[in-house]
Amino acid sequence: MEMTYYDHGTPAERWERARQFFDAKEYAAAARILGALVDETPEQVAPRLLLARAYYHSAQLRRAEKELREVIELDPVEGYARLMLGRTLERQNRAAEAAPHLRVAAALNGDFTQETARL
Repeated sequence: MEMTYYDHGTPAERWERARQFFDAKEYAAAARILGALVDETPEQVAPRLLLARAYYHSAQLRRAEKELREVIELDPVEGYARLMLGRTLERQNRAAEAAPHLRVAAALNGDFTQETARL
């Protein structure tokens, strides 16, 4: 198997490289690196969350949704994942499915407005 630039280095080096690509708005390259990291360490939340963000920003919304649901499965009180899942569902014109996730995200963030108080 031929090693490419994306696959080269330790997991920590690849994590840093993925973050650099993400920060440079090279979301597809970041996703390529992060996908391999997630496969290696499926229990880790941070790489999966950044992978979901890369998918979201590159309009791969179904993939983003899948990864965000995995993050929430691993860490049910990950408020940012809840917010992102809500926004991802909204972008797919699934507002009714998005609403509960957005309310939970607001509550986890301490935003107890009238809307979130009905939880």
